Amino acid sequence: MDTPFIYGKLAVGENFTDRAEEKMRLVQNFISGTNTILISPRRWGKSSLVLKAASEVRDTSPNILVVFLDLFNIRSEEDFYKALAENVIRVSSGRMEEVILTVKQFMKQWVPRISFSPDSQQEFSLGLNWNELKKQPDEILDLAENIAQSKKSKLVICIDEFQNIAFFEDPLAFQKKLRSHWQTHQSVSYCLYGSKRHMLTDVFTSPSKPFYKFGDLLFLSRIAINYWVPFIAERFRSTGKDISDSLAEKIAVMAEGHPHYVQQLAQLVWLRTGKEVTSGIIEESVDGLVLQMSLLFQGITENLTTPQVNFLRMLIDGETRHTTRANIDKYQLGSSAHVIRIKKSLIEKEIVDEQPGGLIILDPVYSTWLRYYYFI
Repeated sequence: MDTPFIYGKLAVGENFTDRAEEKMRLVQNFISGTNTILISPRRWGKSSLVLKAASEVRDTSPNILVVFLDLFNIRSEEDFYKALAENVIRVSSGRMEEVILTVKQFMKQWVPRISFSPDSQQEFSLGLNWNELKKQPDEILDLAENIAQSKKSKLVICIDEFQNIAFFEDPLAFQKKLRSHWQTHQSVSYCLYGSKRHMLTDVFTSPSKPFYKFGDLLFLSRIAINYWVPFIAERFRSTGKDISDSLAEKIAVMAEGHPHYVQQLAQLVWLRTGKEVTSGIIEESVDGLVLQMSLLFQGITENLTTPQVNFLRMLIDGETRHTTRANIDKYQLGSSAHVIRIKKSLIEKEIVDEQPGGLIILDPVYSTWLRYYYFI
């Protein structure tokens, strides 16, 4: 029997839960042509949310084409232009003949080499002359807009791991180049998101950066516990196993509503359950999950300085006044200025994050490991 919980990959169909308000906002932005910037910590379900919104747009608005581009392994402008052009052409064109016509019609400045896969009419690769392209990339940057206008359609370009443009040779100049073109597009909108929250926040909220006020800024929060309870209960019952609402809530609470860990913990509980979930099964599953991750957490902690570890202990102890003299002395943090530097460093490492309720340790399982296995 297949497990009813999904983690570590995109949640689609019945595996997707809640995010109703965020999904509707994304759908409306896609339809209206509004640029969207989606920011949240890692593994909070950004990619699944974008995919869900895109799927609904495809079903209701066939004239809107959605292009997905992942910059995970893109480390240069040349790679970016190549990936952008290939994905736009792939989505907007059909068979091989249409691909060739599209390239001839919209890439007149220089003719790229086109290599097709013998196994698929849709798989092809563009060979671009980088020496020429870097002098005049306009055709690539305006390719989606020109194709959309010629087809009297709209394109939404969704770019994951957008923060990776920081690795390009001159990231600020590249951002200016993108903004100067993209802000003129009328038939193309952009959805930009990624897994490095602090980097994206700097790109899109700093008045000195080219992408300041580029579009609708959407900060994703954790899924509320009350949405997880019926989801977990239904997934158990769909496989003939029973779980009470209170125990479904216990799973969600112990994972602090973190989408990845709620699904992972729920799966561990499901695997240990014969017919009915008990509190003991959940506690065993939590222990199993923490021990499973302990080697990773040990490596993370060993790479921290002693003051950084002491700062985490202060958070685990529930202290919220981080720069008081009493806490600085108790946790050996040096000075208030040093505390501020520690906090900034841990945020950049994506170990802690500033949330509306205060500073939190982002990974709830790491927090549990620190509390019960490290700070003992």
